[in-house]
Amino acid sequence: MLIVSDTSPILNLVAIEQLELLRDLYGSIVIPPAVSAELHDNGIFLAKDWIQAVEPVNRVAVEALRAELDAGESEAIVLAQQLNAALLLIDERLGRRAATQLGLGVTGLLGVLAEARKRGIIPACAPLLDAMIDRAGFWIGERLRADYLQALGEIDA
Repeated sequence: MLIVSDTSPILNLVAIEQLELLRDLYGSIVIPPAVSAELHDNGIFLAKDWIQAVEPVNRVAVEALRAELDAGESEAIVLAQQLNAALLLIDERLGRRAATQLGLGVTGLLGVLAEARKRGIIPACAPLLDAMIDRAGFWIGERLRADYLQALGEIDA
């Protein structure tokens, strides 16, 4: 299964020392150069054999998306299309909307954590979610957090 990632999922998982969740879930991921650059700008230099950087070919499409999205999101969406990726990991609302309008399958960090829990890779999502909020500045509204954890059976109604 081919997976392309935007910056945010990697950045947040690195901040809580859980990047390997992506490898455990998907085997490998592909990132575009703009995502690699954004990670470098945040002091993250990935030297993982399971993360591959690939250049999106359609620069016109990338530039068209740049009118509303940042470079990493734009390149990740175009790369996911180019590679016919099974899934695009992206958290930002506008990026997710653009990707779904183009017919791409998307998930964000909440989906990654839920899938890891479902597969038994992690015992619970709440501790990792709270760590991302505390250490990485991951933003989630209190109501969404409660609804998410309730749907997973990690908190009561």
